[in-house]
Order: sequence, then C-alpha cells, then structure tokens
Amino acid sequence: MKLSIFTALLFTPSVVSFTIGGNAGSMRTTTFKTTRSNTRRMAATLDKVAEKGGEEFTPMRPPIDLPWSDIKSQLSSAFGLTPSEISSLESFDTDKEGLLKTYSSMQLARLFENACNQQYMAGKIRGFMHLDNGQESIPALVSDSIKLTDKKYSYYREHTHALASGVGPGEVMAELMMKEGGTCKGAGGSMHIFDKSTYFQGGWALVSEQLPYAAGAAKTILQDRELGLSDGDDFKKRNEGPGDDDDRISVVFIGEGGSQNGRMAEILNAAAKDNLPLLVIVIDNGRAINTFTPDIATNSDIYKQGEHYGIPGILVNGDNVQDVIKGGRAAVDYVRKKGPAILQVHTYRFNGHSPADPEHERGRKEEKKWARKEQDPIKAFEEDVMERGILTEDELKEAKKQVQRTIKEAVAFADESPMPPVELAKELEFPDDPDTDYNERAGPAWADDFNERTIGKVKLEVVKKHIKMLRDKSDKGELSIGDAINLAVHEEMLRDPTTTMHAEDLQAGSSYDIPKLTQQTYGQIRAADEIIDEGHFIGKALGEGMNGYRPIVELMNTNFGIYGMAEISSAGNTYATTGGNFDMPMTIIGAGGTAPNQSLGAEHSQPFHAYVMGIPGLKIGTAASPAAAYGITKSMIRDNGPTFLFAPVKMMKEAKGKVELDKCLPLNKAAVLHKASDEAVKNGKAVTVLTYLHGVKEAENSLQAINDEGLDIDLIELRSLKPLDVSTIRSSLSRTHKLVILDESTYSGGVGATISAIISEEMFDELDAPVKRLCMDDAPVPYASSMEKAVVKRGADLEIAVAEIVMKRY
Repeated sequence: MKLSIFTALLFTPSVVSFTIGGNAGSMRTTTFKTTRSNTRRMAATLDKVAEKGGEEFTPMRPPIDLPWSDIKSQLSSAFGLTPSEISSLESFDTDKEGLLKTYSSMQLARLFENACNQQYMAGKIRGFMHLDNGQESIPALVSDSIKLTDKKYSYYREHTHALASGVGPGEVMAELMMKEGGTCKGAGGSMHIFDKSTYFQGGWALVSEQLPYAAGAAKTILQDRELGLSDGDDFKKRNEGPGDDDDRISVVFIGEGGSQNGRMAEILNAAAKDNLPLLVIVIDNGRAINTFTPDIATNSDIYKQGEHYGIPGILVNGDNVQDVIKGGRAAVDYVRKKGPAILQVHTYRFNGHSPADPEHERGRKEEKKWARKEQDPIKAFEEDVMERGILTEDELKEAKKQVQRTIKEAVAFADESPMPPVELAKELEFPDDPDTDYNERAGPAWADDFNERTIGKVKLEVVKKHIKMLRDKSDKGELSIGDAINLAVHEEMLRDPTTTMHAEDLQAGSSYDIPKLTQQTYGQIRAADEIIDEGHFIGKALGEGMNGYRPIVELMNTNFGIYGMAEISSAGNTYATTGGNFDMPMTIIGAGGTAPNQSLGAEHSQPFHAYVMGIPGLKIGTAASPAAAYGITKSMIRDNGPTFLFAPVKMMKEAKGKVELDKCLPLNKAAVLHKASDEAVKNGKAVTVLTYLHGVKEAENSLQAINDEGLDIDLIELRSLKPLDVSTIRSSLSRTHKLVILDESTYSGGVGATISAIISEEMFDELDAPVKRLCMDDAPVPYASSMEKAVVKRGADLEIAVAEIVMKRY
C-alpha cells in the first residue's frame, strides 16, 4: 500500500511516533503531567440525570474515582518509583507534539473501527468481527511506549492493537475484506491479524489462549540474551547476541473476563519463576462478551493477581489517556528493566461483542448510550487540551482529517486488492511438503562454535559419552524406544542450537528417559521443567516456535495432551492462518495408545491420536520400534510445522533393537513389515493388515498362527497417520484385495473409521470384501482384564478376522 505523508510519519520506526514507540525502549525523561484531574468530570457524570420513565439512570458500572495522586501512590508502592521518577512522568502534559500524536493515535483507532463497521454492513467484511470503540487509550499507549521489536500477542479484538504496533492500515483492512493484499493473504480475517515485520503475533480467537504464547515469546527474549542469539534479516536466528542494550519485552492483551481463566495463574507463575519480560495489559470493560463481569467473577481487581507471585500491578482509568500513558510508561519501563508486571485499564466498550450481537444482556444498551456520552476518552482528551490551551480546535480537526485520509486510502487499497487464489488453501496446509527429505536439511553452520561457547567442554564430553553409549546399544540391538528418541533429541539439539525441550519431571528424564540429560547439558534456558499443565507448556512452546526456536514437547503420556487441545489446535492452524508468514516448528512426543491387558484404566487409555486426527496442519506419526522412533523423531524436529509422534506406552522400554544411525525417516510413509507370499496372493489367501502402536506387536506375534492356517498377510505399519500413505495401501490392496485394520482407537470417530472411509472412496474397486475393522468399543477401557478383553482388540482377534475375511464370513 502506498502511504500518505501522515501515515508514513506514523509508521516509520526512526521517528518518535505514536505507532511503534520510537525511542520508547526505556523510560523517557520527557513525559507528561496532567494538571486536569478527571475526578471532577467523573463526579459530575454521576450527578447527571438520564431520563428514562422519569427515573435517574445509574450505570451498572460507574466511573472509577482514580485521580493521578492515587496512581502515584500505586507507582510508589507497586513499582518502587521515587518522587523524582514520578515527577519525570508528569512533564508530558506540556509536550504538544506528543499529545498531538496521542490524539492522532486514538483517532486512527476510532475511525478505522468505524470504517470496519461500514464495510461489514456493506457485506465486504464477513464472519465474526469485534470492534474496539471506546478503548482508544490502550492503542495510544501501545503506539507511545511499545517498540517495533517488542512481541505483541492480542486476542480477537485486535485491529487497533495491530495499527498501533505499526501494521499498515491498508493491509489490516484488506485482511478483514479477505483480500490477498491482507496481512495474512486473506487466510486469517478479523480475528487473526499477524505481521512478521512488526512482531505482531496475533489475533487469537480462543479466549485466553494467547497468554502462554506470549510467555513463550518472552522466554525467547531471555534465550536470545543468555545464548547469544538474535534475529537476522530473514527472522532466523544467527550466532550473534542482541546486544547489551536489548530491552525487548513481550506484551499480551487480555480482557478482565478472560483473565479469570486458569491460564492467567499459570503465566504469572512462569513469569515470576523465570523473571520474564512480560507485560500483561488487562482491558477491563466490565463485560465478558456481554455478560456483566461482576455477575460471574468475585474479584475484578486483576492488577492484584500477581501479588502472590511477587509481580506488581497498577490500575489506571482508560477514560483519561494521559494517565494511561503515564502509568503505562512506568509499567513498560519496569518490565524492560526488572521483570513482569500487570497494567489494568478500566474502560467502556461502546459496541456489542460483534455487529451481530443482539445485546439482550441486562443493562447493556442503556449503559452503552451513557458511556458514549460520558466516558469517551477522545472527547475527554479534546476538552482537556483545549481547556488548557495546549492544542487548538483547528489543530485537532486537521489531525483528524489526516487520519481520515489514511482510512480512505486503506479502504481503497483493500477494495483494489485481488481475492486470494483457490490454490493457496492447499499450499498453506504444511510449511514443508509431505515428501520432504529431511536428510538434506543442514543445521546451522555455527552450531559447533555455539555448543563450545554455551555448553562448555566438560558437559560436551559428558553428553557425547552418553550419545556414544546409546549408539553402542543400537549396534548391539539393545536400544529401547525411549532411548532411541532420547538419542535423536540429543543429536538434534547439538545439530541445531535453536532446539529446546519442555517436559514435566524433565530433570529426572520423565517416565521413559526421552528428555534425559537435556537440562543437565543445555541448561534450564533450553530444557525447561514445567508445571503440571500440558496446555501451558505446549502454549509456551508455540510462542517459542513463532520466534525462531524449535521446541520439543514431551508429554510423558499423550492422554495428558487433552489439557492442551486448544494449543495443539492453534499450532496446527498457525501456518495457514498467518498466510504462511509464521512457521510453527514444534514437535510433540509422548507414549500412548491402548495395549491389550494394559491395566491403566480409562483415562490413561484414551486414543488421543484419534482425537487430534481432525486438527488441520498437523503431521501425525507413530513408532512401534526403536528404528521408527529414532528416524521419525529426527525428521519431526527438522520439520518447520507442528508434528506429533505417538509411541506405544507398554513397549517404551520393552521393545529393543537397532536404528539406522544419522538417518531421518520420511513423515508420509508407511512401512511394509511383512509381505504375503506370492502363492498366498495367487490362491486368494492373502490379506492386507493395517495397524500401528501395540497392534504391530500383536500382529507380528500372530503371524505364525495365521501362516499355520495356510493364510498370509501384508503387514503394514501406519507410521504416518496424517498424511496417510495411500500409495502403499493401494499397492498392497492391488495384490490381496482384502483389508483388516487392527485399530487402537474407538469404533466411532476412530483412526480406522477415517482410513476405511478413504479406502472406500478411493480404492473401492480393489476390494473383494468389506473392510474389516478391529477397533476399540466405544465403551471406556476397563481396568480389570476380564472386562477389558471385550473392549480392546488383540492378536487373537486378528487371527479370527483374517480367516473370516478369506472364507467370506462377513
């Protein structure tokens, strides 16, 4: 988009401008002082009578009486500011240029949202759209104090936050209008604005999901500093530190309703534990969607939530943009220099949740009318600066006209931008093609120098000795599945220093030694022990993956990933949603599945692999042997998208064997473990058997019994559940024309159900009999072995099924 002179001023990093913060990287000495207290105006507001049936209107959410003197007390007690430091904040009141830019920032937010509403009513913007009118003091703060390189994580009401971060108005509008010229090529839409160049990283639609992502992004700032890495021009890590003056922070926006979510407590704990440079901006408009928040939450003093963790917070009045910026500058400076903080801004949102919102909630419509009239931060600002003679009415009008021209240009740019091609949808499924050969993907050339610098000679010798021990076990055929994954992890962490590890019980090696010796070798900055909530650390890994790192998440038992369904889903969506701007290199590994006679009970026996099959963008693999586990793990870590490896829980230490050292295996191929004899095929006594995880062992153990009956099978291990290796299945069916699926998921919605449907649709002519599924019943898996036999299928069931399908007993 071609920018006007005014827009160029707003979005040029070298200018001390309101959009990207200019030199706001540290506390400015030239800040402002508000001589007008908003207290008088707010008190007068409550004295006014809004006639409705002759009764005085009393807002459900009255204005807060929060004069600057009270905020000064907060800054002193919470942030430890001295009187001179507080005094330095107050000089902005006479900074005419700064005030004018603040006004332009608020008008850009207001007028852009008005234009969005117009385009929505005209049918040019579709789907869900959430407007920010009434809360303009927050983007004003962002444009004043947040730097271009700070990482910003917003939620579904993020248009104004993106604009204030420096994202082009035309690109944002084009994204809303589903155009190829949008920030995400029309793939994201209103709720998913992303821009790599300004480090604006969402736009996330699930309430509160952005919290751990922002914590992970904050962690990458510490990783950069401690490891001596920084972003190159291509946004990939280079072996060069960010500099001693690096004061980047991560900023996350959350509503006061969303901040009641458990993710809030989790990131406060993580922020305090690691002293993350994380600022939580709580947008407190009193409504969770439209429900009056006090109706559902006992305590709305979100800024105090951090006290238990030693994290300071302050409350400011969003109707007074000067106070928001003063308090915000202090909070931002604290985070840049000392650690995490919370800034709660008391605001009024003038619009409903979305334009389609009927607004039937108690008191909402009347309060909106009152708030527009009495709690408008733009009106309050105009009254103040004109009353004090700082800005004239003509100056304010001219600033508004310039913004109007910018908005007009943005709409024109969006109108002229073409719709994205239909082919783009499939192109955005995976960052790396399914047939990628990961053996050809080289690691960073600077890895050896980095390892010597950050790990040290002694620890390098220890980990290399550990690796040699595992490789020797492989040569002897004694390597377990857990050991094979651990070997792959260490080799990849040494090969690519951006690789990180997250797990519970990590220091002890978790349950199967997968992360063994990682923290002891690479330090806590790269190998983090995590709290017992998988969603939290999967979310942090997502934030790392968006910011140049390559996280591995070990789940111990994959069923625990149920806690992280939202984060796993968003990981799968991110590459596509961002229009391919952000890769999502993240590998999730865990032991799972349901073995016969497992005796782990229903909750540890759930087929989580089937649950995640429907999530777009994931590559999902299984490994029933050390060889498969080793080669697939290496490839998954090198892949630039989200991957998920399931290993068989009851075989993690039991299965032993060799691996093909230093060899990556494909992520889209099945493995033919046994091929039926030509004679069996000729006589119609051969069957294709598809299975995975514990089913591999069950099938291999049943092979002799099947052969003793004069029958044979093509035994295919489904090492890739998604994408499915259709060609290998088709090749086998062209020989046998009969299929049995030994499936470790349920009858309804299971892996076998999906595969059976694909085969019926694409290979029906190859079948001489209906597909036979041996799957778990829909009943929860019982603990007692006597009952469990009725639910979980095993080798004995396979032997019967092969005979029945050959004898046409179906």
